[in-house]
Amino acid sequence: MQPVTLTPPRSRALEFGIYRDGDNNLDASQSNALGQALQVSAEDSSIQFTVEDTTGLRAVDGDVVEGKTHTDQFTIAGGQIGDPQIGKTHEMSDPNNLAQFVKRTLDNAEASGAKQAWIELVDHGGGDGGGLMTHDGKLMSMPDIAKAIADGERMHAQEHPEDANRNIDGVVANQCLMSTMGFADALSRAGVKFLAASPETMISPGVPTTVAKDIAQHLDDPNGMAKSVVRDVMRTHYETPVGGIGPAAAFDVLDLNATKIKAAETAIKTFNDDASRDARASGIARDALRDDIAGVRGMVRFPEATPDMPWNADRPAMAVYNAVAADGSLDGTLRADARAASSAVDALVLAHKESAHFAPFDGSSYRDAVGPTIHAPVSHKQIDPWAPKVSETDNAFYKSVDQGNFVGAIA
Repeated sequence: MQPVTLTPPRSRALEFGIYRDGDNNLDASQSNALGQALQVSAEDSSIQFTVEDTTGLRAVDGDVVEGKTHTDQFTIAGGQIGDPQIGKTHEMSDPNNLAQFVKRTLDNAEASGAKQAWIELVDHGGGDGGGLMTHDGKLMSMPDIAKAIADGERMHAQEHPEDANRNIDGVVANQCLMSTMGFADALSRAGVKFLAASPETMISPGVPTTVAKDIAQHLDDPNGMAKSVVRDVMRTHYETPVGGIGPAAAFDVLDLNATKIKAAETAIKTFNDDASRDARASGIARDALRDDIAGVRGMVRFPEATPDMPWNADRPAMAVYNAVAADGSLDGTLRADARAASSAVDALVLAHKESAHFAPFDGSSYRDAVGPTIHAPVSHKQIDPWAPKVSETDNAFYKSVDQGNFVGAIA
């Protein structure tokens, strides 16, 4: 009898989860992510997508039409849709729902032998205020997003103890304003290693799903991965009636290594404590600090932004600390603190690119928008103006680095 050698199925490089909340005004434009996933999987068989798509769109005789909102769950591999399930509408802003999706992504990653697992959050974003907003105005707070990821990881480990060390390796935030120190801190606590996000409002459809190929092709090269992802995002242009436009004015890939995050938070806390002391001791120092910070423009740099938006006070962290470090009127120790804080934040930035003249936002410059933002108001009106519904301050980072004490001394 002729012996037969069985070849085991090839392990995949990447399980890439797409959690798309189309229960709002972005449904049609951001559905582009799924078409791109089909194309990417056809071109690269090492990638499988796990998808949860809440949408009002459906296919009828080859056309896409609007209908009743529902939730589709399926996988995409080899250019084909697999295991489709169509059911009632999921509450995408519910952390329990996101946790179940994370678990399913990790379950599929184990089954496919994937070397890494990432998820992409596709919807509205509000920085440290959260995101994943549904049509009824509900949204998931930023800390709850990170907790849901941790809960999903824990559920996978409990059900699959043989694979208990598997975590979500990276998060792609196809959402506005999510490159923040607060989100980086929260994800790091959940075991996530990388965050790919923009510090500013994005243009839908946003991040191209082709970044999955960049990740899969650089599994052992974080720097190469980060540069490839950023290059892919910033070179993308979507055709509109007024010409091609890019999805992001600036984009980062951050290293969420726990030691680096801790170093950054230690340096920021030292700066905050010393700045608070100096500002309370001297009106001259307080005015100088306020002027330095006010000189760094916050986010939502587009004409339609309103003064009450909390993101007006979300300023690029490194730019803030660099402005203080350059101010010769301030105490030398405080300026050294600022340099140390800037350097520690810079160590988190694996790759970055920004636009010097972002046409969709009337040519606003983002030359200073390198790396994550911090909530740094310079007036009482700017301190968390939409709280408690949308809070930029109710998170572990803001509290652990004494950001509230600093803000209280300056604003």
